[in-house]
Amino acid sequence: MTQPKILPRLIVPEPDRASAYYRDFLGAEEVFRARGDEGRLTVVEHLLGATSFRVSPAVPAWGWLSPEDLGGSPVLLEIEVDDPDEVGARMTTNGAETVIAIENRPYGKRSGRIRDPFGHLWIITGPLR
Repeated sequence: MTQPKILPRLIVPEPDRASAYYRDFLGAEEVFRARGDEGRLTVVEHLLGATSFRVSPAVPAWGWLSPEDLGGSPVLLEIEVDDPDEVGARMTTNGAETVIAIENRPYGKRSGRIRDPFGHLWIITGPLR
């Protein structure tokens, strides 16, 4: 039996655009893409380090709602990187918004919070400077 794993699925208005953003600015690798019977893109799977996550379109009839549909994201995604400042700068230069500045924290990490252009919240964290 395979070990259980969680595959977060980010619901977005434009999965192709979101997939390109995560690839270009987080370094995610696209590893799978599927379309439904009508040719509609239903899922794009990415590999980021040893972690997988998926991107799918908002389809209200299926209960798949984007952060925009919900008035914000109820989930925080945390990414641990060597240089959180550099990753945060890449994201914000390309349409993301700083929610909490990336800085040294009293708990021994350098971190901050970024809202990507699709409404998802990311904690960008790494070693202290």
